[in-house]
Amino acid sequence: MAQIAVIGSGAEWVPQAEEVGRLLAERGCVVVCGGLGEVMEAAARGAKEAGGTTVGILPGESTRDANAWIDYAVATGTGHARNLAVVASCEAAVAVGGRWGTLAEIAYARLLRRPVVALASGPEVGGEGIERAATPAEAVELALRLAGVP
Repeated sequence: MAQIAVIGSGAEWVPQAEEVGRLLAERGCVVVCGGLGEVMEAAARGAKEAGGTTVGILPGESTRDANAWIDYAVATGTGHARNLAVVASCEAAVAVGGRWGTLAEIAYARLLRRPVVALASGPEVGGEGIERAATPAEAVELALRLAGVP
């Protein structure tokens, strides 16, 4: 079962993130995220409502900080450094919106040779291993193809 990370932030991206989570779960993937709110919560909610499994890699020291849609919470106690654990726990990442933390996750993903798909007007990054997608469905298909998931 492939583990795909959904990274990002921004309340304006909630509908897209929920759709990404749902589509990943429908394809049998485990959704990995940062376990908190906005994009992370929406992706987990979409996955759970589609019958999927979710993992939240939390920045703090308590698993109780995870949103209600997380099945398995990992409390790292490492703050922003947990971004490395999020992308190290996946075969590919989908970036939905985002700010500096998302850019850090993208950089870590590429250092670890994990492919990244940036959805629509997400962070303006490019280079080897980074693709862009216009829709949640296109983002999921690209991420799965890049991760080698049939």
